[in-house]
Amino acid sequence: MESSLNEFRSEVRSWLNENLSGEFAHLIGMGGPGREHELVGERLEWERRLGSGGWIGLGWPEADGGRGLSWEHQVIFYSEYARAGGPGRVGHIGEQLLGPTLLAHGTPEQKARFLPGILNGTEMWCQGYSEPDAGSDLANVRTRAGLRDGQWHIDGQKVWTSLAHHADWCFVIARTEPGSSRHKGLSYLLVPMKQDGIEVRPIVQLTGTSEFNEVFFDDAVTDSSHVVGEPGEGWKVAMGTLAVERGVSTFGQQLGFQREFDAVLAAARENGAIDDPAVSARLTDAWTGLRVLRYTAEGTLGAADPGGAANIAKLLWANWHRDLGELAVDVLGPDATVADPGYDLSDEQRLFLFTRADTIYGGSNEIQRNVIAERLLGLPRGR
Repeated sequence: MESSLNEFRSEVRSWLNENLSGEFAHLIGMGGPGREHELVGERLEWERRLGSGGWIGLGWPEADGGRGLSWEHQVIFYSEYARAGGPGRVGHIGEQLLGPTLLAHGTPEQKARFLPGILNGTEMWCQGYSEPDAGSDLANVRTRAGLRDGQWHIDGQKVWTSLAHHADWCFVIARTEPGSSRHKGLSYLLVPMKQDGIEVRPIVQLTGTSEFNEVFFDDAVTDSSHVVGEPGEGWKVAMGTLAVERGVSTFGQQLGFQREFDAVLAAARENGAIDDPAVSARLTDAWTGLRVLRYTAEGTLGAADPGGAANIAKLLWANWHRDLGELAVDVLGPDATVADPGYDLSDEQRLFLFTRADTIYGGSNEIQRNVIAERLLGLPRGR
C-alpha cells in the first residue's frame, strides 16, 4: 500500500509540474477564498485540463466515471495540489457537493446526464440553499416550486450563492408542497442558470470583490425529471449534501492555510514584529492550531458520525482562520490600516477582511455548536 501511495504521489507531482507551466503557469496561487474574482476564464480552462487528465472525481466509483481511489490517494492529490500552488477550483461545488449527492440519491438517468459534465470540467454548479430568512436555518426555506406541464416552475430568492455568476446549473431547495413547513414538503431541484427567469446580482464584499450573489427566480423552469430523490423529501437529500461538504478536500484547504501562515511568519520576521513576545506567542498558537486541524481532519474521515465530526472541524478551522487574519494585520501594524490607491488590498488585508465571514458562511458558529450538542452529545434541542 505504501509503495502504491508513493507512486501515486509521484504521478500527481509529475502531472502538476508538467501542466502548471506554459499557458497555465500564471495561474499558480491564483483564486481561492477572497480571491475568486481572479482569472476566472483561465481557471475554467484549467478545470477542463484537470478533467481531461482524470483528476476530478478521484474517489467516485469507476462505474460512474471516477477512478475509485481511496481517501488516502485523495488526500495526497489535494495536498500536492496545494503545495504546487494549484489555482482555486471553480468546479469544486459540482465535484464535492452535487456529484456525491447524485451518486447517493440520483437516478441512473440523472447520473448519466450530469456526472460527465462535472468530471470533464465543462459544467459548473452553484448551491441554492440560503435565503434572506433561511440562512443557517435552512428549514425556513420560502422559495416555492410547482409542477405544471412537465416542468417545475420556481419562484423565490437565494442569497450568498457562491460563483452563481459563473454557474451553468444550480441545485435548489424549494418548497413544493403548499402549506408545508420546516423539513416537510421540500424538494431538491436541478435548475439551469442560463434562462430568462433567473437574475443574478453579485454582492460586493469588504474585499471589494464579488464571489457571493443574490439569485432571483421569477417563474424559472426545469424539467420534471430534475428532482433528486422523491418530491417533498428534499430535506433528506439536502442533509446528504451537507454531510459530504467537508471531505478530503479540507487537506488541501489546510495547506492553503499553511501558505498563509508562512507568509504572516515571514512578514513578522522581516519587520521585527516576531520580537514582540505577545506576537511570538500568537504565532506559536497558530502553528499549533494548524496541526490540530490536520489531526482532526484525519479523525473525521474515519468517524462513525462524519456529519457531526465535520461540524467540529468547521468550528475549529473557521475560528483558526479568522484569528490568523487578525494576526496578519497586527503583524503589519499601522500599515495594515491603509489601502493603496484604488483600494488595492495587500494579501494580509484581504485575509483579514475575508476571514470575518468564516465563522458565518457554511453554517455559523452558533449552528455548529447546536449540532454538536444535539447530535454528538445527545443534549436536548434548544427552544
